Amino acid sequence: MAVILPHIEDSNATSYIPPSGEYEKFENDAHYEEKVREWGLSTTREVKKEFWYKERTHQRLVKIKGYQSFGEKAVHYTLVIEFQDGNLSCIHSAYLKEMQSSNFGKEIKPLAEVSSEENTPKSEEPSKKAEPTAGTVKSKPVKEKKEKPAKIALPEDKVRFTGKVKQFAMSWNHFNEENDEVVILENVRIETDEPIEVGLAWCSHSKTLKKFELTPGDDLDFNGKIVKKSLPKGKDVEDESLLLDVSVPYKINNPSKLSKL
Repeated sequence: MAVILPHIEDSNATSYIPPSGEYEKFENDAHYEEKVREWGLSTTREVKKEFWYKERTHQRLVKIKGYQSFGEKAVHYTLVIEFQDGNLSCIHSAYLKEMQSSNFGKEIKPLAEVSSEENTPKSEEPSKKAEPTAGTVKSKPVKEKKEKPAKIALPEDKVRFTGKVKQFAMSWNHFNEENDEVVILENVRIETDEPIEVGLAWCSHSKTLKKFELTPGDDLDFNGKIVKKSLPKGKDVEDESLLLDVSVPYKINNPSKLSKL
């Protein structure tokens, strides 16, 4: 079957979903490469700059201009892509990844439907309880309510942090199915007018951070954006010192303006 090459004229046949409001833009090439690899959109040594956008009747080349995170834990991403004619549109990262396959299927749900399903809470059906037999009454054990840790109101924008390097660890990246090196931070605090104690947090050990030659015990001052995202544990790691037994509930994205105290 002949492949339909992309044409600017195909813009009339493309259904655009423009981004609403501001979206995250890449700070530099290193940040772009880090995010594209995290989404599993490039496994080659040189990260791809263009990707195929495919519909039933045509396909076009696009570039990734930025992204927006969503979901309760901010682990899902809506990418903002730019077509050759300058039009912007949103697309789920996993959906764009599927489009790169040579056998990309035609019967795929539209992005709007996929996003709607992910954002719509699933209703839980009440479990059916067996009715007690006549003449028997079973008392239910009283369960002690565990006190939940107080929720932290996380700022949406970039803010200033202080913290200490606890250790380095390996974390499983399910997009490229391999372990990524991360930095575990302790005593993390958001330095606002009323400082917020965070505790443990983690971030990717990117090329930018490696330039600082961090070591455990380093006290840091930096800017970044914090989200609720637990650290995935590494798999098949020979060095047990690179595995964590404790939960690290927060991730700091794109740390910048870093300095050692």
